[in-house]
Amino acid sequence: MCGIVGYIGYREAYPIIIKGLKRLEYRGYDSAGIMLYNGKNLQIAKTKGKVSDLESKSSDIAQSAATIGMGHTRWATHGVPNDINSHPHVSNSGNLVIIHNGIIENYEPLKKELLNRGYTFSSDTDTEVLINLIEEVKKNEKLKLGKAVQVALNQVVGAYAICVFDKENPDEIVVARLGSPLAIGVGENEFFIASDASPFIEYTSNAIYLEDEEMAIVRLHKPLKIRKIKDDSLVDPYIQELQMNLEQIEKGGYDHFMLKEIYEQPNVIKDTYRGRLHANSGIVQMAGVEDNLEKFLHAQRILIVACGTSWHAGLVAEYIIEEFTRIPVEVEYASEFRYRNPIINPNDVVIAISQSGETADTLAAIKLAKEKGAFVFGVCNVVGSSISRETHAGAYTHAGPEIGVASTKAFTTQITVLTMIALRLAKAKGTLSNSDFYRYLQELEVIPEKVHEALESNEKAKEIAAKFKDAPNCLYLGRGYNFPVALEGALKLKEISYIHAEGYPAAEMKHGPIALIDEQMPVVVIAPKQGHYDKVVSNIQEIKSRSGKIIAVVTKGDVQVKELADHVIEIPETSDALSPLITTIPLQLLSYHIAVMRGCNVDQPRNLAKSVTVE
Repeated sequence: MCGIVGYIGYREAYPIIIKGLKRLEYRGYDSAGIMLYNGKNLQIAKTKGKVSDLESKSSDIAQSAATIGMGHTRWATHGVPNDINSHPHVSNSGNLVIIHNGIIENYEPLKKELLNRGYTFSSDTDTEVLINLIEEVKKNEKLKLGKAVQVALNQVVGAYAICVFDKENPDEIVVARLGSPLAIGVGENEFFIASDASPFIEYTSNAIYLEDEEMAIVRLHKPLKIRKIKDDSLVDPYIQELQMNLEQIEKGGYDHFMLKEIYEQPNVIKDTYRGRLHANSGIVQMAGVEDNLEKFLHAQRILIVACGTSWHAGLVAEYIIEEFTRIPVEVEYASEFRYRNPIINPNDVVIAISQSGETADTLAAIKLAKEKGAFVFGVCNVVGSSISRETHAGAYTHAGPEIGVASTKAFTTQITVLTMIALRLAKAKGTLSNSDFYRYLQELEVIPEKVHEALESNEKAKEIAAKFKDAPNCLYLGRGYNFPVALEGALKLKEISYIHAEGYPAAEMKHGPIALIDEQMPVVVIAPKQGHYDKVVSNIQEIKSRSGKIIAVVTKGDVQVKELADHVIEIPETSDALSPLITTIPLQLLSYHIAVMRGCNVDQPRNLAKSVTVE
């Protein structure tokens, strides 16, 4: 959600910032802007719309020789998306410039006070309030910019990642974060600033990730200083070597990042279990689990907190962990968890799942669980992310950068990690027989090949998509392990094609949704041979008798459902517990092709952001 790019060094800043903003488009935004300083004047361009619109609007400064600047993609919170509310914002004096991700919750009383002091505001944003607050502090207390930013931030309530520039001191940029990610790329005689490392990966492999309530003054030819915002104490910079490369964040010949990421799943699932799973030796282990095995084994229950697709992965994990380990599991929406005064005990284990590792609601749930004394284990994809630092221990998925807003490979790699956790605990507890334990290890090891085989359904999914691309509604049904897959399939369809879709346990259809079924209603039924097959067949017959259009995902060689369904997508057979890793594939492809045929922006669906870093 929103994106920040900044540069200070010896190169021309404009092309670096524009390219960086394009790299951050996946985060979701509705407007964009850029600021350059050419040694004499501020050069600012901003507009509602895409980065391509910003390029057109900033053509007069594109050839600027400026070697310092910053850019922003905005996702509207305070104030509608328009040119005026777009960032950067400038203080009343015209000297200070800011870009800001996050929300300043107490901006209204701050704004009233500044109005009383003679300040004026041209936008409806909380950000313009913040830059004028910084200016007021700087002017009244006669402070340097860095100290003024620190003092001002101690007066605000909310979340932020900010870059602030002062044309009276043009060789530095002040940055700070609380609840919204910010990385500093460290090069030779140059620094890069961004919401994540993708804008500067081709220039440097060294990055510093600011922690919450930290700020830095980024200056040329001077060592980087990081301080705590609250008490001004110095922090030793920790430089990390980036794990991504340029090839990973390019489309690689695919039309969309989403399609590329769907097709990456065989490899990233293998990457996720590589070094952790040794089926022939009967070994499954992850350092974060091994080091805290007793906490898992003596857990009264496991609480899983997550949002969106990660929540669906958590639901799959609930089925798997309870089946394999007999430990009670509850799955909570992180966005609701901290607001309902949940009961959390010191002998609970909380598993927090997030692709980005920056999801604000999940981070808040983690902090609450820690305050209550629970052991918190993180499952996320981004090395160095906030969740990886806030949790007591954890395990990374190895999905690589996921650029498409609609998660695909994040879902399957999260399930892979969670399945390995369940298997390791089951082995330690003795709740799975040796034969079943080895069978699951061996089956998980060959899942990448079966996912690859499931991807061969692409043309069939495309054919079905052409028939249903104009449907106004769609139902997804599944039972057992595949009920969460039904939820995930419906989410994929609605978030990228804007078709209303809902997922249900198949048996729940009779408790309401069956009233919607007629000859215009496509119903996607997940019906692999393993699991509650006969029950699902009965549900399909009920749909068929009401003239519903049935799209069935079935095991290769299926006969019974084939006779009932209007359209069938075949997948390879696997065990019931591991089937979500395969059944989700054709649903991803179906959603993708429907969205493309409807002319939707698949990688950047409207109103959505990749990482929801504010409430």
